[in-house]
Amino acid sequence: MDQAIRVQDLRKAFGSIPAVDGVGFSVGRGEIFSLLGPNGAGKTTAISMLSGLLRPDSGDAFLLGHSVRTQAAQARAVLGVVPQEVALYMDLSARENLAFWGKMYNLRGKPLSRRVDEVLEIIGLTDRQKGKLASFSGGMKRRVNIGVALLHKPPVVIMDEPTVGIDPQSRRHILDAVKELRGQGMTVLYTTHYMEEAEELSDRIAIMDKGRIIACGTNAELVRLIGQDTRIDLALNAESERVLDLWRAVEGIRGVSAEDGKITVLAADSNAVLPRLFEGAAARGVRITSVDIREPNLEAVFLHLTGRALRD
Repeated sequence: MDQAIRVQDLRKAFGSIPAVDGVGFSVGRGEIFSLLGPNGAGKTTAISMLSGLLRPDSGDAFLLGHSVRTQAAQARAVLGVVPQEVALYMDLSARENLAFWGKMYNLRGKPLSRRVDEVLEIIGLTDRQKGKLASFSGGMKRRVNIGVALLHKPPVVIMDEPTVGIDPQSRRHILDAVKELRGQGMTVLYTTHYMEEAEELSDRIAIMDKGRIIACGTNAELVRLIGQDTRIDLALNAESERVLDLWRAVEGIRGVSAEDGKITVLAADSNAVLPRLFEGAAARGVRITSVDIREPNLEAVFLHLTGRALRD
């Protein structure tokens, strides 16, 4: 694989707390690679080191062969970064913001104007280009934020949870824009805690938790780690502790976890275990109030590997 990003034993601690603990992975040119994990997994700290905002305690990362430790300027030159926080001027229009940041990349005149037009098309805001950012929704602001990172046509783009807290329409625009970047030959490192985004976008996915990469592969490869288990989410009319020990003993159940009043069960065959779950609950004087059955997915993989839900 022709590598655009190579990360080697990257480490960063804050005091005695390790935020990134020996992370390593590689991303091929033209690939969408997702770091999937819950809040606090270390995703933002990891990409902050890749983008030069934090210096690693040890280890290194290379962007198109340039070390972020010893060749920081060269590494930054090939990179576009979309941070979680919107960094724009609210009293300027979308086009004015893009033109301003384009000049920071030494674009001028007609080349700048043409590139702003291209970026507005990519982020789906051509018809709103003259509107001031102060009047935009959160999702539209994030789309302009993405546009800023694309102005200089970087071969490598890092996006840190760009769809958190936005409306469905803007999320759709952003996901489609990410796919378009791959179509243009760009390499995208995408962080998210939304399983469905990682499934839709990614050529490969690294699952991250507590500062470590705990699994990496294609979506199909990761799902195979749990043997195609089905996830069953159940709500009860009583405390979950009353049934946990009984359900864990049911044949065919591979894992049981409880969080925020909901119990999640992993099973090879939901049709076989569901009657036993109801029987066990009834024997303890507990009623199951809702059941949600989901086919094998990345969230089930995370639950299987960590014993807890992907989204807390």
